[in-house]
Amino acid sequence: MSGEDPARKAAGAAKAAGASKGDEPSGVDLARVALRAAKEQARARGDAARQRKQARRGGGLRSGAGADGRDPMALGAAINRLITERGWEAPAAVGGVMGRWPQIVGEDLAKHCVPQRYDEDERVLTVSCDSTAWATQLRVLAPTLVARINEDLGHGSVRIIKVLNPGGPARRYGPLRAPGSTGPGDTYG
Repeated sequence: MSGEDPARKAAGAAKAAGASKGDEPSGVDLARVALRAAKEQARARGDAARQRKQARRGGGLRSGAGADGRDPMALGAAINRLITERGWEAPAAVGGVMGRWPQIVGEDLAKHCVPQRYDEDERVLTVSCDSTAWATQLRVLAPTLVARINEDLGHGSVRIIKVLNPGGPARRYGPLRAPGSTGPGDTYG
């Protein structure tokens, strides 16, 4: 609120507009300019009053019909945003590979070999097998699987597949065991 009369402002603006034409502004031009100036002042007063009212209510915007940053979002979009913000793209992608393991390696191999973990720093996927025969088979297929996984995820996501041999059955100690016996460990690994 500048304290200047809107009609005086309108007259000055109309004279400026008329000066370029070379003739005096007419009453219609003065009225248009005065109306425009009054609308701008009313808009400014309304904005100031709205800001004061929001400040009294606790500030900030209120949710309404328009889209807002505080509106609920779909779960998938929220998860994608979290993954991007935290820089978890590569581990999440490898986790997807672990979920699709049967489609990547085939049903037969997936029944006997299960991915255990992924080391992001070393880019190593660790897989455990239920027998030494399947572990050997996976070692033979490892370069092909690395190429297939990297084709799906992007080059260099997985550098090596580390194959773990089966741990063997639990060793039981009891009255029928010879002291110092290693148990059935000779057939595993």
